[in-house]
Amino acid sequence: MQKQGKILIIDDNEDILFALNLLLQPHVEKMKVTTQPERIEHFMKTFQPDVILLDMNFTKDADSGQEGFHWLKKIKKNDPDAVVIFITAYADTEKAVRAIKAGATDFIPKPWEKEKLLATVSSAIELRKSRTEVTHLKQKVAAFESNRSVPEIIGESEAMQSLFETIDKLKETDANILILGENGTGKDMIANLLCCCSPRADKPFVHIDLGTIPGQLFESELFGHEKGAFTDARQEKQGRFEIASGGTLFLDEIGNLTPDMQAKLLTAIEKQQIIRLGSTIPLSISVRLICATNADIHEMVANGEFRQDLLYRINTIELHIPPLRERGRDIDLLAEHFLQRYRKKYKKDIRNISGQAMKKLREYDWPGNVRELQHAIERAVILASGFTLTPDDFMLKSAAYRKSKAENLNLDQLEKEAIEKALIQSGGNMNRAAELLGISRFT
Repeated sequence: MQKQGKILIIDDNEDILFALNLLLQPHVEKMKVTTQPERIEHFMKTFQPDVILLDMNFTKDADSGQEGFHWLKKIKKNDPDAVVIFITAYADTEKAVRAIKAGATDFIPKPWEKEKLLATVSSAIELRKSRTEVTHLKQKVAAFESNRSVPEIIGESEAMQSLFETIDKLKETDANILILGENGTGKDMIANLLCCCSPRADKPFVHIDLGTIPGQLFESELFGHEKGAFTDARQEKQGRFEIASGGTLFLDEIGNLTPDMQAKLLTAIEKQQIIRLGSTIPLSISVRLICATNADIHEMVANGEFRQDLLYRINTIELHIPPLRERGRDIDLLAEHFLQRYRKKYKKDIRNISGQAMKKLREYDWPGNVRELQHAIERAVILASGFTLTPDDFMLKSAAYRKSKAENLNLDQLEKEAIEKALIQSGGNMNRAAELLGISRFT
C-alpha cells in the first residue's frame, strides 16, 4: 500500500489510537488522533483529512452508537463529501444499514483484521480522491455557467429571422431539440443560445462530440463507471448524463452513433435513468437533450442506419440552420464582424473590405459555411499589408478544384489524406490519431 492520504482518528480508547497509529503510519502521508470528538471541526478546518475513522461510542458502557451518529451528522454538515468509517465493537446489520444511510462509508470492527483494515482505508482514500475530482469538475462547470453569456449570432436574412422566431417560442420549454445543418453553420452556438434562453439557464450545460468517442468508451463517457469496471478504471467516474443532470446535455454529431450505441442511449432517455459500467444500481437523471448532426438523419432512418424510435425521442422540435450560401447579405455582416474581431486581436490597422473583395465573398459558395468565412477573414487580416482587404487577400478554392478533389477515389491517396488529417487534428499524437481513424496505434 503506497503512502497516500491524510487520516483523522477519533476514539476514547488511547490503546486503540496507539494501535491504529502504529498500523497505519507506514501507509499514510499524515495522521492525527484524538480522544475528544469535540475537536473534529477544528481538525477538519486545519488538517483537512481525506478519511475520518470515528468511534461509535464515547460514553463508558454505551453500545447504542448514538454518539457516533451525532458526530457523523456534524461531519457531514461541515463537508457533505467527507469519507467516514465507523469503528465499533458492537456492529450489527441494523446499525450498518442506518450508518450507510446516514452517510458513513464503511465499518471497522474491533478487533480488526490487519489486511482488511488496510484495504478498507485504502479504498476510502481513493473514494475521497474521486469525490474531490467530481466536486472540482462541478465547480468548473458552475463557474463556466456563471460566466456564460448569451452567444451573439449574426443574421438578418429571412431564413435566420425565421430560426430566431422559432427559438423565441422555445424559451419556456424543456422540449428536446434536434439541430440539423451542414458543418460550420453554428449548431453549437444555437445549442448554447437555446440553453441560455431556457428554464435551465442557470444549470450545467454539458457538450460532448459523439463523433470523437471510440465505441469502447461510449458507455463510460456518457454513463460513467465504477472503480475496477475495466482495466484502466482506477477510480469511479461520473458520466456526462450525471454531470448534466438538472441542466442541458448537448450531444453533437449524433448521426455518428452505431446501432448498439443508439440502443443504449434510447434506454437512458426513455427511463431517465443510467447505470454506470460495473454497477447494477440505476441512477435517476433529469436532462434536457439538445442533439445536432450534419447528416441527413431522416434518410438514415429510411435506410435503417438510425433508429426511428430514437429520432422521435430527440426531435420534439427540429431546427434547420441554413447554409451560408443561402443567407444573402448575412455574408457582409459576418465578414465585417470577423474583420473587427481580428483587426483588434492582431493589432492591424485594417479599416474595411473593398467592394470587389466583398463581391468575391458573396459569389463564393462557402462549403465550410460560417466557420470557413471566419478562417478566411482571419487569414486575410494576418497576411494583409494595406488598410483595405482586397480580392487578392482571399485565397478561396474554386468549385472546379473542390470537385476534382472530391472525385479523387484512389484508396491509397484517400488513406494517406485521412492519416495526415488525423495527425494534424491530434497535434502529432499517434494514440489520438489512431483513435480518430478507428484503428490501433500499431496499425
